[in-house]
Amino acid sequence: MTRQDIVSVSSTMNNMTSNSAILSHKPPPVPGKYMLNLPMCERHLLQDLDINGVSWVDSMRASSPTHLKSIPSSITSSDSLAMLKQPSALDMFEQIIKASKGKQIVMFLDYDGTLSPIVDDPDRAFMSDAMRRTVRKLARYFPTAIVSGRCRDKVYNFVKLAELYYAGSHGMDIKGPAKGSKHLKGSQAVLFQPASEFVPMIDEVYKALLEKTKSILGATVEHNKFCLSVHFRCVDEKKWNELAHEVRSVLKEYPKLRLTQGRKVLEIRPTIKWDKGKALEFLLESLGLTNCTDVFPVYIGDDRTDEDAFKVLRDRGQGFGILVSKIAKETNASYYLQEPSEVMNFLQRLVKWRRLSLRRQFRL
Repeated sequence: MTRQDIVSVSSTMNNMTSNSAILSHKPPPVPGKYMLNLPMCERHLLQDLDINGVSWVDSMRASSPTHLKSIPSSITSSDSLAMLKQPSALDMFEQIIKASKGKQIVMFLDYDGTLSPIVDDPDRAFMSDAMRRTVRKLARYFPTAIVSGRCRDKVYNFVKLAELYYAGSHGMDIKGPAKGSKHLKGSQAVLFQPASEFVPMIDEVYKALLEKTKSILGATVEHNKFCLSVHFRCVDEKKWNELAHEVRSVLKEYPKLRLTQGRKVLEIRPTIKWDKGKALEFLLESLGLTNCTDVFPVYIGDDRTDEDAFKVLRDRGQGFGILVSKIAKETNASYYLQEPSEVMNFLQRLVKWRRLSLRRQFRL
């Protein structure tokens, strides 16, 4: 990234920060904390990484898959959800609509675990045709962006909807519809890649990790252009420590890269101050909505990396985040949905409400 790029990003973020105090809808209070107990082998994996100390334990909790086998037998799914403290976005749909009255809704959607189920093979995380039709209809009525840790091209190939905005690599690779957004007059095509200078380094680390992890059955390294993902969902728990040591042995030579935790995945990213929350703010600015008091962003995601976006919305006091989870997690989201099928239900209700609302306006 050039000095000019840095100045541009810094200026952009300063402008965003100065406007973050605008209050149009105050989300519910931050929920109480509740954490499930960790298996000892999972604690050891993160301790062996020797990064951020105990916070890695919390990170592993957030990375647990959202199905019942991840919940201790003494705690049922309904018990866990009751401890979340956030209300269901489906149960609170009418209140959500009331809060958004007179405002421009903008939709931000994670992909894995939100629009598609979590699967063992990341290359087979296909969204259903019904979900695709739902997202297509959603984009007719609201500006819609997919914000994913995946490579932008890869997530586009999953979604296959050209009318959306896409923010891949945890927001480090952003591109909008070629003709701009139909929802705003004069909007231009968007292309933003704040971590371009790290591409050669990411390529080097990718090759090194492939070599280091090839003997660990079930481990896969995914190249996401501006970041890397080391998946261990299919790795025997007895091999987690070995995998952690191999990852650490590579990254110790690259101080400009940092390691974070996702759901059964280790994420390797440049150390620049950019994440899904920054991507959300950048997209709002690109849509000309940064200074608006009548914007209502909604971000739906299931991963720890989505917390950056949830926090931005809570700090702005505009819109809200929806956590997709069946288990209790500490979160900055205001509401929850249990799984992708509930996400689709929520989006379908939103589309139906907007369609009926426009019909009433037309009659008047």
